[in-house]
Amino acid sequence: MDFREKKISEIEGQSWHRGNGGNDGLVKFEVLNTMLKIKTPKTQKAKRAIEKRAPKLEENAKKTLILHGTKTTNVLNAVLAQFCLLKMGLVVKYSKKNGNIRPFESGGETSLEFFSLKTDCSLFVFGSHSKKRPNNLILGRMYNHHIYDLVEVGVENFKPIESFKYEKKLAPRLGSKPFFAFIGEGFERVEELKHLKEVLLDHFRGEVVDNLNLTGIDRVYVCSAVSSTKVFFTHCSIRLRKSGSSIPRIELMEVGPSMDLLLRRHRLPNDAVKKEAMKTGPTQPKKIKNVNRDVVHGKLGKIYIPDQQVGGLVQSNNIKGLKRNAVRLR
Repeated sequence: MDFREKKISEIEGQSWHRGNGGNDGLVKFEVLNTMLKIKTPKTQKAKRAIEKRAPKLEENAKKTLILHGTKTTNVLNAVLAQFCLLKMGLVVKYSKKNGNIRPFESGGETSLEFFSLKTDCSLFVFGSHSKKRPNNLILGRMYNHHIYDLVEVGVENFKPIESFKYEKKLAPRLGSKPFFAFIGEGFERVEELKHLKEVLLDHFRGEVVDNLNLTGIDRVYVCSAVSSTKVFFTHCSIRLRKSGSSIPRIELMEVGPSMDLLLRRHRLPNDAVKKEAMKTGPTQPKKIKNVNRDVVHGKLGKIYIPDQQVGGLVQSNNIKGLKRNAVRLR
């Protein structure tokens, strides 16, 4: 049931009072029309903005929305701040407390989906703290500004970036493409760890590119499966050393942050929504008429020129190029 059908069912289930003249049906129709009214763009700029936010076969860089719950701790605030630092440029952070956001409960995702639509963010991180679930983080993905899937983890043994000492020139550059290293058989066998792996990849991979420069790769996220419910997450810097061959030797140096993630709850996407979200574009490019590609010459094209009918053109003898200018000798 989509949003419009849900609203219609809610309104039809309400009790209606008879209006003036007994036009209760007219009153009901006006309320339905008001609540389900769809605003169409009136300018080309607004139309381009709506098309930019619509789902695409080739996705652009995903932005992350960071939110706080009703109650948070200093550790949780530091974790959210570090997430914001690692995703600098592709993050929107709200510092206000949100008590009405409960992603795993029915009806608790309304405000979250509204913020996603407002900020055009397809990823979110929600931090909250309670006696039952201390230092709780909920990582989620959105599709068409509706919740796609959820992973809930607890944070332990957190170490911020400031606690690691290293040379500043070895610090990863802002916006660089990271590596990922998932260590442990659990990421291939345990369903919860496989789901966490997909969500972490989506959150930290950045923009999707076709080619990479080796000198521009300067960091890696290392995730080690300690057990079926515990993952050690850390951030390391990459140093390229000489190895006597064309392939350099890689050294890792921990730069932070690092933490232990305890798996709690998770929710997989619906099969119908997953099928819709996993659509891909055509694998082969569209064939262009009269254009071929060659390994040696590259792109080749045929151009058809109609008959110019030069024989039927009127020729004139009054042509400046045929005239001889008189040369005066001095």
